[in-house]
Amino acid sequence: MGKVTEDVIKNVFLMGTDDEIGNEILDEIDKSIQEKIEEEDNDDEELLTLPILPVQDIVLFQNSIIPINVVSKKATSLLNMAEQQKKRFVVITKKNKKKKNLNSDDIYKVGTIARVLKRLQNPDGTLTVLIQGFDNINVDEILTEDPYFVGKVSPVEEFEIPEADIEFDVLKSSLSSITLDLMTNIKEISSTINNNKTVKKISNNFKHCRQLLLNIISTSSEINIEEKQSLLEIREIKRNSIKLLSLAQKLKNIFEIKSNIQKKTKENIDEQQKTYVLQQELKAIQDELGENFENKDIVDILIKARKKKWNKKVKKVFDKELVKLERLNPSTPDYSIQLTYIETLVNLPWNKFTKDNLDLNKAQKVLDSKHSGLEKVKERIIEYLAVLKLKGNLKSPIICLYGPPGVGKTSLGKSIAEALNRKYVKMSLGGVHDESEIRGHRKTYIGAMPGRIIKNLINVQSSNPVCVLDEIDKVGKDIKGDPESALLEVLDPEQNDKFHDNFIDVDYDLSNVLFIATANDVSNISRPLKDRMEMIEVTGYLEEEKVEIASKHLIKKQREAHGIKEDQIEIPKEILETIVEKYTAESGVRQLDRTIAKVMRQVAKNIALDKDYNTTVTKEDLHKYLGVEKRELEEYHTNSGTGIVPGLAWTSVGGCILYIESTKYKGKGLLSMTGSLGDVMKESATLAYKYLQANAEELSIPAEMFTNYDVHIHVPDGSTPKDGPSAGITISTALASTLTGKKIREKTAMTGEITLRGKVTPVGGIKEKILAAKRAGIENIILCEDNKKHIEEINEKYIEGVNFVYVDTIMDVLKYALIED
Repeated sequence: MGKVTEDVIKNVFLMGTDDEIGNEILDEIDKSIQEKIEEEDNDDEELLTLPILPVQDIVLFQNSIIPINVVSKKATSLLNMAEQQKKRFVVITKKNKKKKNLNSDDIYKVGTIARVLKRLQNPDGTLTVLIQGFDNINVDEILTEDPYFVGKVSPVEEFEIPEADIEFDVLKSSLSSITLDLMTNIKEISSTINNNKTVKKISNNFKHCRQLLLNIISTSSEINIEEKQSLLEIREIKRNSIKLLSLAQKLKNIFEIKSNIQKKTKENIDEQQKTYVLQQELKAIQDELGENFENKDIVDILIKARKKKWNKKVKKVFDKELVKLERLNPSTPDYSIQLTYIETLVNLPWNKFTKDNLDLNKAQKVLDSKHSGLEKVKERIIEYLAVLKLKGNLKSPIICLYGPPGVGKTSLGKSIAEALNRKYVKMSLGGVHDESEIRGHRKTYIGAMPGRIIKNLINVQSSNPVCVLDEIDKVGKDIKGDPESALLEVLDPEQNDKFHDNFIDVDYDLSNVLFIATANDVSNISRPLKDRMEMIEVTGYLEEEKVEIASKHLIKKQREAHGIKEDQIEIPKEILETIVEKYTAESGVRQLDRTIAKVMRQVAKNIALDKDYNTTVTKEDLHKYLGVEKRELEEYHTNSGTGIVPGLAWTSVGGCILYIESTKYKGKGLLSMTGSLGDVMKESATLAYKYLQANAEELSIPAEMFTNYDVHIHVPDGSTPKDGPSAGITISTALASTLTGKKIREKTAMTGEITLRGKVTPVGGIKEKILAAKRAGIENIILCEDNKKHIEEINEKYIEGVNFVYVDTIMDVLKYALIED
């Protein structure tokens, strides 16, 4: 109960210490009621319509006095009129306090007739009006809204006090008892009523007891509006008294709980003060006796410190900081900061290492069992282990794996940790833009903590874990610092043996940590940081490799994830090939994994519903489970004409066949190109045309072809942008076929860059291009001589039956590709 309640009780009862005043004022309500009756006798007709004042969060009871803060213009206008003309009005409660435009459904039907007692002008310019309630009344209809609400009203049923009713007598006794309890034991109420005789007289009078409780409930924020309004609307005296008793008991309970909380809070503060004084006295006694009884925190720290293998410099820092901690009082903020610092220092795994697995064959087996392909990465890890086995001590390499998403860069780090028998740590750097995430905060700040590298070492309790720095190309930069620059120290093998974290403020050796960074786009990595790492490209998987990965790993993983037994489903390799070729398009295997999961869900549904299904998935099942095919398989299209040559292209999801079409028609020797071609590809077409024009005589091309005919080059799938120099020999062959009228050798594709002198130079993506050609049914592939080394990297079973033709010049290409007809 707040100040408002105290003021109301004082205004209603004026209970002072003087007995006479107290006795005289107890009948004030009776007088006000008599005045009200006389006013009603003078003007009964006026009760048919009355101004209405809607209020929120307030319910006015009979003979209660409450303050109202006036906000709206309508309320101000009504109250001014009521005060000046000494008119009565109806106070009624809103159902929805947030609604501004009211109608008859937005207010309760039962209110209280009231009058203005006093106006109070607040210092902030607002107005507070003290009003007193009289009879309860029904509001039957809203007649008008301007300048304020006016409604048609009717009287409510008056209370009838029963005579010789035992149940009602018990209710009166209970109300008297709880009123006496509230007035004597609840400080907020008893402080306003200081006279014992007055207390007794109120508690022994049913009418006064009821009025006091109504006043308290009216202004109490502990009772909700719905309960107050319910009390107002109940017109049967016994039911009303039961409701009043219930709310009074609720208030009493709330006051008691508040009182207990305040008492406990005070006791707690007193206990803290007592503890502080005793601690100071104990410290003074210890100083006098020359004794030092460490607290439990310090004892635990000393036990850990004895087991640490730190150097003299760190030991010196630890001893110095421990002395500072012992001098601090545990209740001060500095104590917790100092304690956190020392705990971080002793929890670090100083010179604590896990034993590496130097069995190279076992390590190779672990890597092969977890990942298919990725031979370069596996080879580099085995090399590191081999040198470590021979030398016995070696700084860990800093490796950066870069490539498209979903090829297993992050998961490879976990497999490497397993192969080496080391602890595994992963730090996601995507979106990190605060330098303190790497180097930590200075310990002087409240809430300071070490950087994520130090925290991860504490978590794994090892100084030589495998630490994956995931998404290093997505590190941010802002006013808080540049985390990428902080990583220069971490990832420099020549200086990371003295890594300085701002929080621990001593050097820590990170040279034994095997850092493996991952990235998608290396162009976003700064040159100094890139220079510190050993860059290893992780290319996308071949479709054949995806089938192997799915067969060995993904099916088992998804089968276990969906609770399906091994004998309940089988996905043959030819079905996996169909999924890879026609339902996915990606460099990695994430989409393939999700597609297999969809198949497993369909099978799980059939098992759960006891439906019949094929345990061996067929192409018909695949269509039912996955819907229509999302990709068309590229096939070689037999061409009996001239000017159409299949080239080989690389995309982010693998290799593909790219047809180059050309034609000639009467014109002025112009060259035009269509098909969303980039500048580099257009330059290749111009080079090819000019080379053929310069060597027309040797190629038996009539000179009039370059003066009287226009040539047009088109690359199908015009909505897809295309660029790059690798279509050089393909464009040259298509133009030569058009200008000479010679046909192209059947089932022959090619890729290679050209120069103006007619030289063929090597291109990239050979592995993906060749496998795309084989899937399309190509039998002959023309490549630059320098690309021969890339063929040796491809598993022989993937290129079986393909004839490779290696060339040095455009003339070599044309001699093989063009045939006489």
